[in-house]
Amino acid sequence: MTENDPTDEISDIEDRIERLAEIAERCRKYILASKIAIGGGAALLLVTILGVFGFGTTAALGSIALVLGGIVSLGSNISTLRQTDDAISAAEARRAALIGSIDLRIVADAPLKLV
Repeated sequence: MTENDPTDEISDIEDRIERLAEIAERCRKYILASKIAIGGGAALLLVTILGVFGFGTTAALGSIALVLGGIVSLGSNISTLRQTDDAISAAEARRAALIGSIDLRIVADAPLKLV
């Protein structure tokens, strides 16, 4: 291997892509949980406002907090997911460029020797 051999850098980039993919998957899970929190909080608020089950003001305040917390979490994780996807795209482009720069050798077909 030569000093300019990009295989080590390609391995490092692949490791980084794997770590970024894990972060992206975690963001997707938090986004789903945030959407569930928003929906649950909105449903609880509606039930509280209608007085169906006789929940008090504590339930109304809790549902408002749940909706607001879900919105904040959703926005934060969507932003992080976008940044992570951009970083993955950049890393994949760099990896493709490094793979393209490798000087490949042509291997001629050789007759098979049966032992």
